[in-house]
This record gives sequence, structure tokens and C-alpha cells, in this order.
Amino acid sequence: MTTKPKVKKFRIRKTASLAPTPEPEAPPAAPARPAVVVRHTRGGDTGRRPADDGFGDAPYPGSARAEPGPAARADIDEPATVAGETDIARIRREGLTGRQLRLARRLAQKHGIEATSDFDAVRRLRLKGIDPFERANMLELVVPGDAQDTPAAAAPSRVQLPQTVKPVQLPATEDAPTRPAAPGASQHAEQVRQIQRDISRRRRRKLALLGARLLFFVGLPTALAGYYYYEIATPMYATKTEFVIQQAEAASGGSLGGLFSGTGFATSQDSITVQSYLTSRDAMLRLDEDAAFKAHFSQDWIDPIQRLPEDASNEAAYKLYKDVVEIGYDPTEGIVKMEVVAADPQVSAQYSGLLIDYAEERVDQLTQRLREDQMSGARESYTEAEEKMLAAQDRVLELQEQLGVLDPIAESGAVMGQISQFQTQLRQKQLELDQLLSNRRPNESRVAGVRGDVERLQAVVDELRGDMTDGTGDVASLARVSAQLRIAETDLETRTALMQQALQQLETARIEANRQTRYLSLGVSPIPPDEATYPRKFENTLLAFVVFAGLYLMLSLTASILREQVSS
Repeated sequence: MTTKPKVKKFRIRKTASLAPTPEPEAPPAAPARPAVVVRHTRGGDTGRRPADDGFGDAPYPGSARAEPGPAARADIDEPATVAGETDIARIRREGLTGRQLRLARRLAQKHGIEATSDFDAVRRLRLKGIDPFERANMLELVVPGDAQDTPAAAAPSRVQLPQTVKPVQLPATEDAPTRPAAPGASQHAEQVRQIQRDISRRRRRKLALLGARLLFFVGLPTALAGYYYYEIATPMYATKTEFVIQQAEAASGGSLGGLFSGTGFATSQDSITVQSYLTSRDAMLRLDEDAAFKAHFSQDWIDPIQRLPEDASNEAAYKLYKDVVEIGYDPTEGIVKMEVVAADPQVSAQYSGLLIDYAEERVDQLTQRLREDQMSGARESYTEAEEKMLAAQDRVLELQEQLGVLDPIAESGAVMGQISQFQTQLRQKQLELDQLLSNRRPNESRVAGVRGDVERLQAVVDELRGDMTDGTGDVASLARVSAQLRIAETDLETRTALMQQALQQLETARIEANRQTRYLSLGVSPIPPDEATYPRKFENTLLAFVVFAGLYLMLSLTASILREQVSS
């Protein structure tokens, strides 16, 4: 940081001599300065210097070193010293920045000028006729090679001294008629007007270029698009159809699945599947086979943009098919909306009807396999149970015919009843025999008769018991017959129960299969329109304008960013 030098003042000392001291010779009056020319320095400071007035290297007025008069006293500061301090004080009041002072010091060192401070460097440079803040002088500090060795004498002879007064305000474009113009003011005003005209001309040129670019990149494509939509595009007719896919309601609504029955969520998967099928190549090929889809859009009276080329491939036809057949699905309501576009309204309605038929077939095929699997399994189970039940019944009948026993339980009961009856009679005869034998002189004939009855009853009871437990020859015992018939009847009852269960399962499967059946219900039937639906001329033209304007804006912003990055 440079120190601020003290400004010396005139000091007069009292001496014994009263002789008058001669006054120093006053410097010559400065000539009239011409008009002030505004210059911009590199550091952004605006300084003023007088125009080239033909004085060459004459120093700034008031800053020349005045030679002392012949009668100058020794106790009075020299005028040159006082002038130098006055110039430094004036330079301080200019408000120079530290960067400007450093540049002045470096420039003074380059020209071989010895200065005690930065302000003194500015003062000495100005005394030599060098403006340290002129752009050319500042650029000389960075010139490599021999340019740095150029002596100060090679500098231009023109005096370039900036003024320390405040810069004047720029004059208006028109001079006031009542105010007299200063010398050079009209020239300055003309220069300002010339600058303003240049700025206006550049602005007009830029606006013209912008308008031309907008006209070429936005207006012309929009006009071409509008001409196509209004004059060339072939009218297209759209047939709209709405349908919903439904299923039979469940018999019982107590389960959690019953909450979604009858809503769009119950058939959303089927609706999405039908939507995918109608927009597939399979549907396009079927439509081409049934209604000549390719031939309709290959007619020569359709405009070239919408026309399908002759002998077009399936891929090209499918690309057009996706444009003319639009299908949307609303998951909240479960409604499928279809729009079919064709060059003829009747053909459009025909295409819609065929696509609805394809959708019904696809809906029916979605659950056909599931229903067939359910019904076939239930039928097989029922048939097997019925066959086994019939076999068990035949076994029971065979045993009854072979053994001669219709009902083993009833047969056993009858035999047991006979045994009980004969045992009762046997006991009575035994009591009667005992009563006869208790006499001292029993009647032998009666005793023999009663004893014979007892023996005959005992033989009958033994025979009946033997028939029940022991078989004779080829005839099985009643116990064995009863056991075989009981097993056969139990098997028959089991097979009968299984057959009933299989029959119930078959009925349940039939009900479930009916519930799995899907139905396509039309909400909006396909009706051919009487007016063209497409193209929407104004909307499409406006959309083209928005698209081209957006593309131009994006490209222009990208180009400006790239230019800025490259220039920086």
C-alpha cells in the first residue's frame, strides 16, 4: 500500500533584508482545449482526454515544472516541487483503483521512469505524454519479445492526458434550440446519433432474421400441414362401439369373491385379453380374409399419406391397422371402447361388427377349456361310482340267488324264533318228565312217551342250531351266508353313497361351468356415421404449429448454449 505524500505549502520566513522578493514567472496560459472525446479503458473506467490539439508532447497545463525565477529565495520551496505535489493531490482526488495504480507503476518501470510512489508514476507518465490507462498502453505490457524492449521515444507523439473532471453526460439525440452548442458538441451528438442508428439497424436486422427463421422453420411447415389437412387429406369415417364383458353371478354372495361379482374388477383380465386380441396381427389377418382390409385402404382415390401401397406386406398393413383401430379399456367401469376408421362409413360399420364377433368368440374360448376340464372330471367320477355301485348290487343279487337267502337278517331271525319255540316246548316236556318220575310208581307208558318227546325236541333244536353254524355238503351255513350278504350289502351302500356324492359334484361343476361363462354385451351398437370424422383440420393445424414452434425453440436454445460454451 503506497503512502500518501504530504503536500507542501509556501512558507515565507522573516529576514533582516526588506528588499522585495521577485515573483516567480507565471507559466504560460494553456491554449483552448478542443472538444472532449470519451474513451473506454480496459479496466472499465471512463476517462476523458482532449483531442489531438497539435501540441505534440506538451505537458498537461499546470503540471509543467516551472523554473524558479532569478531572484528566488532559498527559504521558499521551488515551484516545480509545489507543482508536483499539487499534481499528486489532484491525481489522488481522481479515485484511481489499486489495479490502475499497479498498471501505472509497471508502465513507468517499462519506460525506465523512476517514481517514488504509484501516484508519482502516474504524474511522471503524464508529464512524458503517456496515458497509463489507455487501452493500447495496457496491452503493451503483455506484448512478448521485442515489443517490451521498445523505447519510450517510439510512443506516438500525440498527447493523451485524461481529464480529472467528472465526465459530461451524453447529449440528447436532438440539440436544444435555445441553448448554444459548445465547440465540438454537434460532432459528439452526431456520433451518439450514429451509434443509436447502428443499434437500431442491428436490432432491425436481428428481428428480420428472427422473423425469417420463424417463417421458414415454423410458418412454412405449419402452412404445408394446413394445406394437407384442408385440401389433400381424404375424409375418414369413424364408427364407435362400446361393450362390456359380463359373467353369471354366483349362487351365493357370502364369500369374499362375491364382493367383486358384477363389477369391472371381476372381468378386468378378460377385458384386457380381448383388447389385446383385437389389436393383434391375428385379428388383422382375419379381418383381411373376411372383409379385404388391405384392398380397401389400397384404393387410388385415398391420399398418398393414408393410402396403403399395393401388394403391401402384413407388417405395413398391421401398422395401418393399429392407426385405424383404437381400443380403450376403462378399468373403473369395465367398459371396452372401440373406434374403427375407414374411408367409407358402411365399411367402417362392417369392420366394427366383425371385430365384435371376433371378440365374442375369444371371450367364449377364454373359459371353454376350464369348463370342459371341470365337467369332464365330474362326469368321469360319477361314471366310475355308478359302475362300482352296479357291480356291488350284482354281487348281492348273486349271493342271494346262490345261497337261497333273500334277507340274511330275516332268515336268521326266523331260525332263532323256531329254536326259541322248540326250546320252550323241550323245557315243558322235561318238567313233565320230572313230575312223572317223582311218583313212587310212575306210569311207564307215559314216562316213555314224555321221554320220547324230549328227545325229539332236543334233536330238532340241535338240527336248527347246526343249520345256522355248520354247513352240510354244498350248502353253506346260515352264518356264512349272512356274513357274505352283509359285506355285499355294505359295499352296495358305500358305492351308492359315492355315486350320490359324484352326482352332486357333477351338478356343482355344471353350475360352476355356467358361472364361468362370459357374455359380451353391447352398450353402443356400431352405426355408420353420415359425416366425416377425420381429419380435424383446425385442431391438427394448430397442433402442427405447436409442435414446430416447440422444436424450433428447443433447437435455438441448444444452439445458443453451445455457442456460449464454445465462445467461453
